[in-house]
Amino acid sequence: MKKIFLAITVLACIASCYKESVLLVKSEFSASIENDNYTAPVKVILENHSTGADFYKWTFEGGNPSEAAVKQPPTVVYGEAGTYTIVLEAWNNTERDIKEFTFSVDSAVNISFDAEVLINNFAPADVKIINTTVGASTFLWTFDGGEPSTSTERNPANVHFANQGEHAISLTVSNGRQTFSTYKTIKLDAPINVDFDMEPSFDDFDYEAPFTANLINKTTSGLAYTWTCAGATIADENAENTSIDIQNAGTYLIELTASNGKETKTAGRQIILKPNSNLYAVKDIKLGIKSAEQTLGSFYSLALRQIITSGNVNEANGDKINLVFFGLDASFNHCYFTSPDLATLSGFVAIPNASQTFFVNRIDETSLAFTLADFDYMTDDALLQTLDIKGNSNTSSWFTNVEIPRIVLFETAAGIKGAVKIKGFVSDGSASYILSDIKFQKQ
Repeated sequence: MKKIFLAITVLACIASCYKESVLLVKSEFSASIENDNYTAPVKVILENHSTGADFYKWTFEGGNPSEAAVKQPPTVVYGEAGTYTIVLEAWNNTERDIKEFTFSVDSAVNISFDAEVLINNFAPADVKIINTTVGASTFLWTFDGGEPSTSTERNPANVHFANQGEHAISLTVSNGRQTFSTYKTIKLDAPINVDFDMEPSFDDFDYEAPFTANLINKTTSGLAYTWTCAGATIADENAENTSIDIQNAGTYLIELTASNGKETKTAGRQIILKPNSNLYAVKDIKLGIKSAEQTLGSFYSLALRQIITSGNVNEANGDKINLVFFGLDASFNHCYFTSPDLATLSGFVAIPNASQTFFVNRIDETSLAFTLADFDYMTDDALLQTLDIKGNSNTSSWFTNVEIPRIVLFETAAGIKGAVKIKGFVSDGSASYILSDIKFQKQ
């Protein structure tokens, strides 16, 4: 009996020892998505927490690598969208366990679009949206200053922008889990605005017929132009800038129509041309005394309608000087007008190509009849035509500032007659001058 009991005891001990040597296998691991980014390519970081295992097999469906037989696998990369299962099989000589982890990879998103301004960049404009985004499932468009202002369409209809300036077009997309945004800016130029100036020719500043002027286009955002004016001749009706010629007195409407492929607008300007009086009138001419010949100037050109200082006299303008004023000093007790070809006799520089002008410095010393009222109310050259100025000229006559205002008559070598109305003697030392209005024939 003792032997039997001993045998049973030994067997029980052997069985007990065998049970204690068997290790239970538990397959366990954690998987984390790098940067929590589920958009392909996705990187999965794995941590093996298995127990009791001596051997491991990883299976990465659709991943790179596709499998591994190590306890701690490398980072696995999934390049395409889809649902994937990671399987870890862990075992030892007696036990085996399997752990699975299933997750989804979202599609990769490449967000991009084009915005094409139709026709041209002048406002208002329609803009065509060309969506080239890949991988997105939802879309949100915002159009700054546009109509409509937003859209959720993959390919929105053309957007209308009414105003000039910069307009931002933004796109936000999603692949179901992440959002992506981008934007573009379009710039629209100002809408068409039609305007023009008219610049009369030098001889037509008085707006008398016949009349010639340059038409200066000031239109913004225009591409094509048409000029019209009934009763006038336009040099080039479709030029950007041109000239106009009108032969007869009357009222005229000059119009410019401009277009830019989107809009057409017209601007007009009315002018009134007076009949030809054959008389020019210039006002407030300041002719300096002798000491002011270099500063204010003592010479006057009818053709140029300007004062010329003695330092600016040259071969080009010498023959255009018609009036030479001499004032002895600021007291104005000895003043006269003299002919350009006699300028050196009064101490002035010689005038190149000097012409001859006849003056009547003192009308009261002649039989001529021409009063201050005649000057003021003279609207054409009829009265000047009747005056024999050349026959009554006297280069030795002079005047003072006692009589204000006073009239001096003249006639050029070309037969142009005129009158100077001295309306002021301004005493300012060496810069003293007479203030005058001049009326003279055009030809």
